[in-house]
Amino acid sequence: MEFTNILTRTEEHIGWIIINRPEQRNALNLDTLLEIERALNLWRTNDDIRVVIITGAGEKSFAAGADISQLNKRTMIEALQPNMTATYRKIEDYEKPTIAAINGFALGGGLELALACDIRVASLNAKLGLPEVGLGIIPGAGGTQRLTRIIGKGKAMELILTGDIITAEEAEKLGIVSKAVPKEELLETATLYANKLTKKAPLALRLAKAAVNRGADIEMETALYIEKLSQTILMGSDDKREGTEAFLEKRQPNFKGK
Repeated sequence: MEFTNILTRTEEHIGWIIINRPEQRNALNLDTLLEIERALNLWRTNDDIRVVIITGAGEKSFAAGADISQLNKRTMIEALQPNMTATYRKIEDYEKPTIAAINGFALGGGLELALACDIRVASLNAKLGLPEVGLGIIPGAGGTQRLTRIIGKGKAMELILTGDIITAEEAEKLGIVSKAVPKEELLETATLYANKLTKKAPLALRLAKAAVNRGADIEMETALYIEKLSQTILMGSDDKREGTEAFLEKRQPNFKGK
């Protein structure tokens, strides 16, 4: 499959999506979002791909946010269309783990893209923020909700209302990213995380994601029931038998995602 705004590659059970608009600081226009969705759909039923890493081309930007030239022309009715919000929801609910390798500016919709991923790592030259209020709008692709759930209401409110841009080190302290590393170590670090995940049971990863995402925003009793149902499914899986047998036999498991 050919793409115009992204690059893709696969290696060792990992699918890479590289936003490839460096001259526009990897700004996210509609075509780019649709191409990201197409790449994810391509790998959804590919059992050889177990983890997806999303990053940006070049060293300056992961994704600098929405394409302002498109944003300037959007109307009230167009704002009701799913667009970016729908893409990020698909990433959040994707059957396989996703990792954002933030290699530079992650602003507005770019940070919202990273927040939709399961794990985030950033290079020390990265800058992160939700500056939308300075444009007369708000973070409208999940930023007000996901950032609050990740770091808490107080600090999220501060960052959203001020529109402040923070460093990767500050983002690590707040828990927005798991790790901030020198830029030359970023892709290696993201790959190390991915390699850890490729060795785990795919079905268990999928249901763990579902239990966390579905349980985080509801009352405890229902959340625990979702967890129990997920565990019940896994108890009858081939992967559970393989994982426990491999442990008892002191060998590496060979998971099939079944």
